[in-house]
Amino acid sequence: MTLDVQAVPDAAGTAAPPAAADRIESVVAEACARLPGASAERVLAEARRGFYPDISDGEVELALVMAARSFVEADPDYSFAAARLLLDKLRREALTHVAGVPDAAGQSEMAERYGCYLADYVRKGIALGQLDPELARFDLERLGSALHADRDEQFTFLGLQTLYDRYFLHDDGVRYELPQAFFMRVAMGLALNEDDRDTRAIEFYELLSSFDFMASTPTLFNAGTVRAQLSSCFLTTVGDDLGAIFHGISNNAKLSKYSGGLGNDWTPVRGLGAHIRGTNGKSQGVVPFLKIANDTAVAVNQGGRRKGAVCAYLETWHIDVEEFLDLRKNTGDDRRRTHDMNTANWVPDLFMRRVEEGGEWTLFSPDEVPDLHDSYGPAFNEAYERYEADADAGRIRVFKRVPAVDLWRRMLTMLFETGHPWITFKDPSNLRSPQQHAGVVHSSNLCTEITLNTGEDEVAVCNLGSVNLARHVGPDGIDREHLRRTVRTAVRMLDNVIDVNFYTIPEAERANMRHRPVGLGLMGFQDALFRLRLPFASQGTVDFADHSMELISYHAIEASSELAEERGSYESFDGSLWSRGVLPLDSLNLLDQARDGGLDVDRSSTLDWDTLRARVREHGMRNSNVMAIAPTATIANITGVSQSIEPVYRNLFVKSNMSGDFTVVNEYLVRDLRERGLWDEEMVTELKLHDGSLGGIERVPDDLKALYATAFEIDPNRLVDAAARRQKWIDQAQSLNLYMAGPSGRKLDELYRRAWRSGLKTTYYLRSQSATHVEKSTIKGTDGRLNAVSATPAPTPGAAPSPSPSPSPSPSPGPSAGAAPAEDGFEVDEGQACSIEDPECEACQ
Repeated sequence: MTLDVQAVPDAAGTAAPPAAADRIESVVAEACARLPGASAERVLAEARRGFYPDISDGEVELALVMAARSFVEADPDYSFAAARLLLDKLRREALTHVAGVPDAAGQSEMAERYGCYLADYVRKGIALGQLDPELARFDLERLGSALHADRDEQFTFLGLQTLYDRYFLHDDGVRYELPQAFFMRVAMGLALNEDDRDTRAIEFYELLSSFDFMASTPTLFNAGTVRAQLSSCFLTTVGDDLGAIFHGISNNAKLSKYSGGLGNDWTPVRGLGAHIRGTNGKSQGVVPFLKIANDTAVAVNQGGRRKGAVCAYLETWHIDVEEFLDLRKNTGDDRRRTHDMNTANWVPDLFMRRVEEGGEWTLFSPDEVPDLHDSYGPAFNEAYERYEADADAGRIRVFKRVPAVDLWRRMLTMLFETGHPWITFKDPSNLRSPQQHAGVVHSSNLCTEITLNTGEDEVAVCNLGSVNLARHVGPDGIDREHLRRTVRTAVRMLDNVIDVNFYTIPEAERANMRHRPVGLGLMGFQDALFRLRLPFASQGTVDFADHSMELISYHAIEASSELAEERGSYESFDGSLWSRGVLPLDSLNLLDQARDGGLDVDRSSTLDWDTLRARVREHGMRNSNVMAIAPTATIANITGVSQSIEPVYRNLFVKSNMSGDFTVVNEYLVRDLRERGLWDEEMVTELKLHDGSLGGIERVPDDLKALYATAFEIDPNRLVDAAARRQKWIDQAQSLNLYMAGPSGRKLDELYRRAWRSGLKTTYYLRSQSATHVEKSTIKGTDGRLNAVSATPAPTPGAAPSPSPSPSPSPSPGPSAGAAPAEDGFEVDEGQACSIEDPECEACQ
């Protein structure tokens, strides 16, 4: 039934479309059904305020969605209602496009209609040249009957809008892919090579559509399509000649085109002032080439669905490291700045020891110290000290000596002021790598969770997905059997990515087929804590981080070993730590030995690891690497849970991303406050006044303040401690954001030394709060550009517009609001370290 009818004034004088009134009321009632906090009457009344004569279908749909989303701050149920109203619009759009005639259906009708729609949808996608023709060979009737129409109602408005804008297939802007067909398309794409692919597709679909597990964004974008580039991360090493440098930049463009996030190891490129034999001239160093890499990432923006993104890594001994630290500054020669590219320090243990000892540190150009790049641990220390002696003897031409602590302070100062370069650690990444025999880990990736070998002939590839921990936790703890089933299926899905993947460069295919790494991570950690009633700052949370990761690690390794028994071990298995029965927990000993017993980390375990060791030695491993915890910002939005391992940012805020601005309110908090009679308009106002924190609201009980403490109210040392307990189980790394409300030089120094001593392989963004805050006003009405309905809501008359957060994960800092007191000669400017309102980066997942 169409809504494009003549509108007439109702009793209140508001224009309303009388012929469509029943349809409108039915749609809104259905959207608010089973949502106790959402009122259909309230949504209808708000929507009717915007009706006018000759209002069109699309404008009615827009008015309904806008009306529901305007109440999200009052109750999170309105987010689900807004999503269902958007879904009604999507159903009409998709069903009409697939059928070729006007069509629409209510949610209650979709249980019967989804089955027929799936077959029509597949035919449509193949005819458009978007879907792989192989999908037509599945038993589409069987798969259609397996779809769960009711799972369409799981989405929040943010989740469904994100899918609509960037994930659902479309024909010249007209969407023809519905949510359950989307999940089944991904499942079919991952089951193409399975022996019983219909059964496996249903198994994979169950995992995705239930939100128990979610594949990463490239997999969701491209699985089942004619260009199935499904991998998330690519790590490259750039060689030290002009051809190799521009080959690396060309590879960046090709990989980014199909949604790959990039980590580039630039350490081999000779430094400023180094001799160039071919021209008998002097090198301009690595920075000019980084500028080109930066601009390439901007130019190749992944089809407009998310920003192209790259991170450049440089080892701390490189002669250009001081210029490297300045790349994100807003001052200086702009030709030697990279405002859009992430940067990271690749720090050897020897440097950290020199910092602690108060020693000196020598910078070299890599062309004169060629083996430092491929050395780590004791071998690196020996070679480095030998080169220092050579420099003293005049046998090295380009070098510089600086106090190690001065360079460390500058590293932390730049990290604070610009958000970059991140601090990542070379030796833990290599000494604990299962693939030591196959090469060296020269860098991490875009989001610092991948630690894989790279070389000039191998581009490391990682295939990511995340377990939704919140779906596996109840009041009594983790449902172990549920988690085991999820992990086993997830690892199989990730392993399948490697074989069905579309590779844009041969170096990536070579590495991926030889080593077969995957990265199973987690998200919804904060949601799990809410369900367990564990404050993030408690020791119980540190213990839960340990226990939950141990279970995931055990079942992931077990699953990969089972796949090896079924399909064979990965090609380079022999000689790996796995082949020697050395599991991630055991590799802590290798790092501890290299540090002469200086590793400060808990070694306890609760599961039967001896049996698993024996299994791995007997049957092997299908994958060289199995675990990595990525940021999961976008897929967490889709599934409606907290990002990755992050604490809640705020309990009420406006999130900004490529789909617009969205009011986000903590539904767990709302439920608790409502049960205690505390959730009302005054509480909403107070939350706004206190930037989403309960700390300054007197009437909130202390137990709720502790449970719902926000990221900047938690001691960052707790984040490091929890991460260290996870890291012992992980064969790769984790994207670890660190939050500090009142940064100082001493606090930063202590925090990052703690991270190093705890054996962490990497850290990610340093987050701090702004020194000044925006004027408070209503959040109502600011909720997004609503790309799905091609309209921007007008501001509420008489209300000041509510500020939205920066969409950039790491904006350039504004003028300093004043310097923090200098401590030990280390001064930082307040409010500049990635001072953003919403710290979620969507480039990786």
